[in-house]
Parts: sequence; C-alpha cells; structure tokens
Amino acid sequence: MSNVKRVYADFQKVDDDRRLILTTRGTMRDLAFFGIELQDGLILTFYSDDADDSGNKDDLVVKGVVHYDRRSERWVAEINWNEIKHESEIRAD
Repeated sequence: MSNVKRVYADFQKVDDDRRLILTTRGTMRDLAFFGIELQDGLILTFYSDDADDSGNKDDLVVKGVVHYDRRSERWVAEINWNEIKHESEIRAD
C-alpha cells in the first residue's frame, strides 16, 4: 500500500448519500501534491487518520469513485463502507 497514492478524506464528512465530501484542506493538499485533477469516474484510494489500541498510527483506507455532485456543486467519492480497513490489515494480507 505504500506505493499507492493516497488522498486524505475525512470519513466523518459525508453527504446525505453517505459519500465522502472532498472539500477538506487535507484532501486539497494531497490532490495538489500528487497533481491529481478530479474527474467523474476516477478511482482513488482514500485514507483517514486513525490509531491502534496502543496509539500507534494505523490509518483507515478505502478505494472510492469520484463524482461531481451538480446539486451541491462539489466533488464527492462513493465508497463501500464495509471495505474500509486499517493499514495494518492490508499489510497482513
């Protein structure tokens, strides 16, 4: 997973359809850093800060599909909430 470009998303910042809202400062920072321009149908790997029971960094990670929501005039990402894993789980696979 370390070679995959990961984009920050606040997993608690969602719209009424439970899609990630991609307007946070961290999201914008990562998109600019990687030179990613959002477009409908783009598949990205998103992460959100988390830690294990001992307080060690263990981010949550999930793939999602980017869409532009014309109603709210913002970019969102559709994810499968059941596929969210900790980084440590992915490394163990």
